[in-house]
Amino acid sequence: MLVRALLRISLHSMRLFMIMAVFWAGALSAEPLRILAVGDSLLAWHQWTGRDIPSQMGDALGAEVENVAVSGGRYVNASERRNMRARYRAGAWDVVLMNGGANDLMALCGCSNCDAVLDLLISSNLTGAVPDFVNAVRSDGAAVIWMGYYASYRSGGFAGCRPYLVEYDARMARLATKTADMQFIDSEDAIDASDRSLFALDGIHPSAKGARRIGTFLARAATQ
Repeated sequence: MLVRALLRISLHSMRLFMIMAVFWAGALSAEPLRILAVGDSLLAWHQWTGRDIPSQMGDALGAEVENVAVSGGRYVNASERRNMRARYRAGAWDVVLMNGGANDLMALCGCSNCDAVLDLLISSNLTGAVPDFVNAVRSDGAAVIWMGYYASYRSGGFAGCRPYLVEYDARMARLATKTADMQFIDSEDAIDASDRSLFALDGIHPSAKGARRIGTFLARAATQ
């Protein structure tokens, strides 16, 4: 038992080291890190002003960022424009920042009785549409940083989704511990749901201040 526990700790440490090595290599190289962001509206919000979460993360790291996240982005039964896998394109990316899944829960099961949809995204055995996509990105040579969801100031149309999103993030975190070149970073660790200034007018998406806080948190967590 002790040996297996030590091996799990060792493997997890190796995976974190591999992620951090990407950033260290970029810091030593003349070329800036290249980050692609693929996800839903949490990553897309403020995209038009350059104050979105991925851009804030990139600024903190001195990285080049391309953000193809889209409002309403989904992994299952989505139109081509909102299909996050379709929006991804292979390239010389050092890191792909990813999130998503909440829109699938709202669209496919109305945030109620969503166990089957959750399993389509990622099952308790860590299989499904999202792990398949993560593995496809990794096979292209990029490290993956998965951003977990935060509790929002308001629920809006996502009322009822919170328990499923908590379980979803728990599964994604477990996937990261078992997957080389993947790191799970929980944005909830950066956001106080009671601080209204961190949210946009809808109480769900981040304000510019909230996006900056999350972006700099992701940069710091990825390089620690």
